[in-house]
Amino acid sequence: MFIVKRVLLVDDDPRIRKIAQIALQGVARWHVSLAASGFEALEAAVNDPPDVILLDVMMPEMDGPTTLARLRESESTASIPVIFFTAKVQKHELDSYLALGAAGIISKPFDPMTLPEEITEILSKVKQPEPLF
Repeated sequence: MFIVKRVLLVDDDPRIRKIAQIALQGVARWHVSLAASGFEALEAAVNDPPDVILLDVMMPEMDGPTTLARLRESESTASIPVIFFTAKVQKHELDSYLALGAAGIISKPFDPMTLPEEITEILSKVKQPEPLF
């Protein structure tokens, strides 16, 4: 089973960041780091590696799919599960996100009370990385 203690939440909308942060910290008692852009996400994932990244698809400058590709290019972030967080949830869009290597998708608007449960459910299907030691 995949154990979550640390989440990196990436979204350009400060209201969504705040609501999701409150839900993840308050309901699940997870430590939540925040990033407002793909560039911030790349830096945060290296400097303070999370157990999972919740990544908005549509962001200015560097969108979610590009951010995911960049995360996969780095050895230090390549194995971090990424869950896309998006309002774009038509079947062909969902299929394309999964094809990019996302562990799953959570649709917006989301229910803050069930957000940790949704993340846990998606991660239950992901193989936990082996410890390095």
